[in-house]
Amino acid sequence: MVTRIFINLPVRNIEASRKFFTQLGFSFNPRFSSPDTLCMVISEHIFAMLLQEARFAQYTQKEICNAHTHTEVLIALDAASREEVDDMVRKAVEAGGTIYAEPQDHGYMYGHSFADLDGHQWELGHLDMASMPE
Repeated sequence: MVTRIFINLPVRNIEASRKFFTQLGFSFNPRFSSPDTLCMVISEHIFAMLLQEARFAQYTQKEICNAHTHTEVLIALDAASREEVDDMVRKAVEAGGTIYAEPQDHGYMYGHSFADLDGHQWELGHLDMASMPE
């Protein structure tokens, strides 16, 4: 069974978010996008729905979290290499994001992190299965 995952995230400015994630190399599916919603393609079956805050509020009865001051979720993505991890973080910082944690090198596992324009935390990691301890 194929399952699609849609991560829904509130954003303050759709166009700023489009520009930011485009600079990181992501694309968008126009079929699932609208003036107040962007469907960012992470992989064939994984998407981030970036919703203007007013649109996001229509789907919840709770207050929307300010991700600059509170952690709502950690979004972890697998990378093909350590270089890909560092390259994505570098691109994120160049596009206006921030580093929120220093890189972690455990030999077989390497990770680094950034926060996007709205403070959402993105964890990037590379796992070398051949070097992983039993």
